[in-house]
Amino acid sequence: MQKQQTVEAGVAMMKVLESWGVKHVYGYPGGSISSTLHGLEVEQENIKYVQVRHEQVGALAAAGHAKATGEIGVAFGSAGPGAVNLLNGLYDAKEDNVPVLAIVGQVPRSNVNYDYFQEFPEVPMFTDVADYNRVVLTPESLPYVIDKAIREAYKNNGVSVVVIPNDIGFEEIEDVPFSSAQLTDQKAAPQPEATDEEVNHLLDMIKKAKRPVFHVGSGIKDNQDKLQELSEKLQIPVVITGLAKGKVDDHFAGNMGTSNRAASKAADEVFGSADLVIALGANFPFANLVYRTHDFTFVQIDNDRSKFGRHHYLNYSIWSDSGKFLDKALKLSEKQPESPFYKAAVEDMKDWRAYLESLMNKTEGALEYEQIYREINRIAEPDALFSVDVGDNIINSFRFLDMKRGQQMTISALFATMGWGLPGAMAAQFAYPKRQVFNIAGDGAFSMVMQDLLTLNKYNLPVINIITSNQYLSFIKSEQDDLTMNNFGIDLKDAKFKDIAEAMGVHGIEVNDAKDLRAAFDEALETSKAGKPVLIDANITGKRGIPVEELQLKIEGDHFVEYISDGYQQAHGKRSIEEFFEEYDASELKPFPYYLEKYGVEL
Repeated sequence: MQKQQTVEAGVAMMKVLESWGVKHVYGYPGGSISSTLHGLEVEQENIKYVQVRHEQVGALAAAGHAKATGEIGVAFGSAGPGAVNLLNGLYDAKEDNVPVLAIVGQVPRSNVNYDYFQEFPEVPMFTDVADYNRVVLTPESLPYVIDKAIREAYKNNGVSVVVIPNDIGFEEIEDVPFSSAQLTDQKAAPQPEATDEEVNHLLDMIKKAKRPVFHVGSGIKDNQDKLQELSEKLQIPVVITGLAKGKVDDHFAGNMGTSNRAASKAADEVFGSADLVIALGANFPFANLVYRTHDFTFVQIDNDRSKFGRHHYLNYSIWSDSGKFLDKALKLSEKQPESPFYKAAVEDMKDWRAYLESLMNKTEGALEYEQIYREINRIAEPDALFSVDVGDNIINSFRFLDMKRGQQMTISALFATMGWGLPGAMAAQFAYPKRQVFNIAGDGAFSMVMQDLLTLNKYNLPVINIITSNQYLSFIKSEQDDLTMNNFGIDLKDAKFKDIAEAMGVHGIEVNDAKDLRAAFDEALETSKAGKPVLIDANITGKRGIPVEELQLKIEGDHFVEYISDGYQQAHGKRSIEEFFEEYDASELKPFPYYLEKYGVEL
């Protein structure tokens, strides 16, 4: 009888990862993760170990890979502090519903329960963040548990955690087929479909409404053409969530952009006047604020029934895939005549875009953030990927980044962890080596992860890093400005990010004046095209963008009235709409009731 071939359990684990198409594993070495590192060494021709400089960066990069590709991201950390450091990135993956596998080291089995160095019970720590959370107890079960963990991560669109005592990976086991990965896994899962009765009922609701609005999230997937056709056919403006940025054409006239704080003026105004809101594939974390501004009829369309009623009292729901719903709605609906409300919304958004354009086109004086986005838009390639960090750059990217079809944005949306930009860009560049990748971050967020410029250097990742530096946590400063308190704890020590980048082997460029910006971006583009990472240290003013969330609407008699929120006026003093606009260089903007009256919108 032929002797059975054997393989080390840690190597068998790597072969399982390879069978699922995993190309990169992010992590940082530690004594209790050595058998995993040994497996990566043995299989280094087939799977690449990426050495990050902090486990948080590794976990965020794994989440970034999943967001950019839809495929599982993998990260590891050693026992104790390494495991703890993974949590931030794992929670980001959990909150944004993407598949990530975390491999966690543990002390050898012979030292477990002896209060050994860096030993502690790791499973309880991951209980909340992980849908699948296991400790491997035998070498033979290691590849099986990893295989199942991957299946569970894909099934749940969430986090799987596997804790491995270090000695297990070194032991020999029988070399048998361990993986369950099959080509059949790659087909799309069956999706729920709206019925004719459901769609006709919604169409009747739309006919009775005077000011209907679509609120569209990332669940729109690749169905933007269908959405735009239906929006125009039924004369319904579209407001999007942040995760839908880039999934609905920025140049579509009916796209009002995002709402709430990281928002356009038109989106907040159109939403604030709606009498029917149709949420389509939208999981909106600020709904408890925005959805409570006024009464409206609420319809929710989603392929996940657990989300029904999560954010607002539900008047009607349709359990359906967005594409299948849009197909049926296009088939069953009739083209509607021009809607005064739709025309008012479109003109409001057109004037808002003209205002943004005027801000971006300044070429002299102190450097302001709007001009940076002009240059990003100028050099961005048709399939560029933008990893945008948390803070004011979220607001500014939603407003000023001119997303084209084929381009992509990743953010830390619901968890909103600072330090997302660099790991997200790193993962995107590994996943798509031929695509142009941007990291857009403020000085506060970037300083949390800037040590991993060394990782960009080590692996020659030609990421274009744009750091907007004004020595403040601007997002929090604005929040404090709008409260009855003094600014406190938000000032940042100036850092010469150009010099820091150069010290880490990344080409650095410093810009202080608007007139030097174009040349700086040309230099950055040239460096990136040469296959090298580059950083632009953009020293901007502390200017605040217009806080459109402070614009409020109410009905008086037979018309709408727009005013500034009481909270803003308590903090800043009494202001008319005109004075508010002038304060933010926006005198050319008009209140939304102007457009409603112009087009004869009836209440």
